[in-house]
Amino acid sequence: MDSESDRRLDIRPTISQAHFNSQMSFNERFQNRTLRPVIKLQNDLLVEAFKNYANKHKGAFYELSLEKKFEYIERAIQKDIKFRNSLKGMLIGQFTVEEYRDYITNSSALNKRMMNMVVERLKDQIQLLEAEALLQD
Repeated sequence: MDSESDRRLDIRPTISQAHFNSQMSFNERFQNRTLRPVIKLQNDLLVEAFKNYANKHKGAFYELSLEKKFEYIERAIQKDIKFRNSLKGMLIGQFTVEEYRDYITNSSALNKRMMNMVVERLKDQIQLLEAEALLQD
């Protein structure tokens, strides 16, 4: 591993709940070793990207009920290919070369995991997203 890869790994947060065992599939191991720390590292950027997305779409998100906000987040990430690709780029750009090589061996399944994790992370932080509406008033 080169020094750039070492620096990328050094800045990632540690996920204490991440467990590894010999029974884990490649995808589970990649999720716990790479995706979880990268998504946590990029959390603030992901939140800001979603706020920008919501604002560019006339801020309708901020007027929705909580349940509808959850649906909006899911729909934005599942249906808007440009937005989804932008989010993926924010995460893949934090991979080491070795991780990228592993990722491309099964990118379709890993992309699905990655986007599901981002959806859940944004839902878990709905208060941060709702704070934007308060600042706009």
